[in-house]
Amino acid sequence: MAGSSSSLHLPIPPARDIPVTFSASLKSWWSAGEKQGAAAEERLLRRLPFFLPERMSESTSAVDSSPVIARSERIELASPKHYLNSLSIKATNPSPTAPPPAVVLHGYGAGLGFFFRNFPTLATWAGNRGTNVYALDWLGMGRSARIPFRIKAKRDDIPGRVQEAESFFVDSLEEWRSKMGVEKMTLVGHSLGAYFSVVYALRYPTRVHKLILLSPAGVPHNPDNLTMPSRELTDTGDSGSSASAPAEPASASEIRHIRDQQRAMKKEESRSRRLFTYLWEEGWSPFQVVRSTVFWGPMLVGKYSSRRFTGLTKDETRDMHDYILNITLAKGSGEYCISHILAPYAYAHMPLVDRVPALKIPVTFVYGEHDWMDPVGGLQSLENLRLAGNENGRMFVVPNAGHHVYLDNPTATNDLLIEELNLADQQQ
Repeated sequence: MAGSSSSLHLPIPPARDIPVTFSASLKSWWSAGEKQGAAAEERLLRRLPFFLPERMSESTSAVDSSPVIARSERIELASPKHYLNSLSIKATNPSPTAPPPAVVLHGYGAGLGFFFRNFPTLATWAGNRGTNVYALDWLGMGRSARIPFRIKAKRDDIPGRVQEAESFFVDSLEEWRSKMGVEKMTLVGHSLGAYFSVVYALRYPTRVHKLILLSPAGVPHNPDNLTMPSRELTDTGDSGSSASAPAEPASASEIRHIRDQQRAMKKEESRSRRLFTYLWEEGWSPFQVVRSTVFWGPMLVGKYSSRRFTGLTKDETRDMHDYILNITLAKGSGEYCISHILAPYAYAHMPLVDRVPALKIPVTFVYGEHDWMDPVGGLQSLENLRLAGNENGRMFVVPNAGHHVYLDNPTATNDLLIEELNLADQQQ
């Protein structure tokens, strides 16, 4: 794909090395902030040859022949100081028969920059089909507005708490959709972003073309649920992330294999993992824990980044670390939703497995071979969809991938995303 040359970009300072000493951690903590966060996101997005920084004009000759142009933008919402940070990848030659755009939605405490290895493939799809791809940061997360997160419902009013917490996110997504003039869209959500994607589709059914759910949170019931959120902080990246094996339709044997791994891991749960789970239950977010360590925070994030994303190059890992660090140290906001939506061990107060039968659109579940999300909820959801008359439910397992399937094995995930986006037209 043709694109802009890096020489046309205004210079941006390189990210700091991942700190391994207290003094380096202190310097990283001191320099963190909104400006550094914007630079960290832009470093990741500049890997896209068709990305234009805010200060550059679309008339730049180097992008004239590109089938797409990408830009970051802040979309102001109706309430004062409410805005969503978003990335728009738009076809330069829109097609009158273009499929609905894809909207990529990140998981808990993450941001749109996590998908930097998926945007090139999605952009090729957009250029070929004459449509658009969007990614955005949920309200209160990433680089979107960090407004106060408050729940008015009483603690024992579970439905009320869930309704308020869900509305915080999905209503702002609907406002974004209306402001962007998008009539219908395919939602590609990861983890908690997948959960909110389902909730949005239930609340605004005429606005969703298809759901593609990557390792979705909050699907199964609690009994025998093997989901282990603590593994997000302890799992390592899969060294086989570059393997070319494609995603495969989920079979009963594959699901048993994943659950057997999860069962073994749960038996070996360490004291630190149990502490993490306890803090989760008490409403503490992992980001709150990091912020509470103050100057040590960058070192803690560095240990996570270095261990979890071993499939990235050294430069990618450094840039991801800087990006994660800055959105982690930002003012707490949307992260406090977690105890209102998810109960201990990350099962939902109102599980999606009971709610998906109301969906009349195609729904695809995707899990990693080494996922810490229990895939049994996906299988049960497909059966509930079928019993409700919806035969357009599918489920896949991505090899050599954990919870972050899109980063652990981007090749297989990207191929699957394009297959599912193209198949959506036939499923309607």
